[in-house]
Amino acid sequence: MADDLKEGLEGVLVAESSLSHIDGEEGTLIYRGYAIEDLAREASYEEVLYLLWEGELPTREQLEAFNREMVAERALDDAILDTVEALAAADAEPMAALRTIVSQLSTTDPAGETDPQDRDATLEKSRRITAKVPTIIAAFARLRDGDDPVPPRDDLNHAENFLYMLNGEEPDETAAETFDAALVLHADHGLNASTFSAMVTASTLSDVHSAVTSAIGTLKGGLHGGANQNVMEMLLEVDESDKDPVKWVRDALDSGRRVAGFGHRVYDVKDPRAYILGDFSESLAEEAGDMKWYDYSVAIEEFMQEEKGIAPNVDFYSATTYYQMGVPIDLYTPIFALSRVGGWTAHVAEQYEGNRIMRPRARYVGPEDQEFVPIDER
Repeated sequence: MADDLKEGLEGVLVAESSLSHIDGEEGTLIYRGYAIEDLAREASYEEVLYLLWEGELPTREQLEAFNREMVAERALDDAILDTVEALAAADAEPMAALRTIVSQLSTTDPAGETDPQDRDATLEKSRRITAKVPTIIAAFARLRDGDDPVPPRDDLNHAENFLYMLNGEEPDETAAETFDAALVLHADHGLNASTFSAMVTASTLSDVHSAVTSAIGTLKGGLHGGANQNVMEMLLEVDESDKDPVKWVRDALDSGRRVAGFGHRVYDVKDPRAYILGDFSESLAEEAGDMKWYDYSVAIEEFMQEEKGIAPNVDFYSATTYYQMGVPIDLYTPIFALSRVGGWTAHVAEQYEGNRIMRPRARYVGPEDQEFVPIDER
């Protein structure tokens, strides 16, 4: 029957998870029971990783041990660096480069092939992947600009170390805290498309590197991970037009264009992560003494809410947040992956427990009763 079909799997329950929960009507997001607002403002990204992987927030001693394990895995093998350099020289698209390099990590992982359902081995590999992704992205970005990679430091946290490796200097306190919070906000988000891709791959009992590679390929799509880049490109276009931002948006809508950063498949109200990133974007603007990008964003948000009844999603304010930290626009989606790899791997580990292979069905709507004609008679 036609009403059995759920295009895009909308509303279809395919798994149970204890990792994150979204209430789209209320506009809330929790990780293992903790409100995203509390985690973003009070917890580090490393604490959230521990929470997602281990099921509870760490004690100080547990966090210190966990941080040491993460720091020890940041450096890249020469073979991986050679690939990063080759892809940078070829001017590869950043997400394509990241997808290729993460896949290659499986060939240099010291654990080799392990039983996917060995949870300890899976989390050990997950830790290595998560620790190396910032190093990969930063090295790629610098090499394509003709600069030498900056080696990771062991005295900086995950967020600080990435910004240091990217820019060659330590970030100030505001930038470091903002970027850490952004990583927390993007770490997990239910069964989004990339997480589901990772789970489908894991359900075949393929390895965690393959699952993460699948997820990166899915995140690469413009309907998923590329939205924050689209937002910043839109704001730059607004600025270059010399139009009032509301006038620009009106004209864009009248011409049939879509305004980037608005609406969400799950939320009926404003994305809770957008509230938090909006505050951080404002703080960065105030510190820099330039409110332009934040003011553009607020004006567009108010217009879209009043005129169209559509609220912004997380991408709307993450765009200006990253831009004000000097992050290249085409690195926004790789940074999304940098954070979300923690959630992907947590879901993969959860999938392996009591695993059942994902095998949905499709309704056949093609021709029937075709009579075969030999090739010489066609």
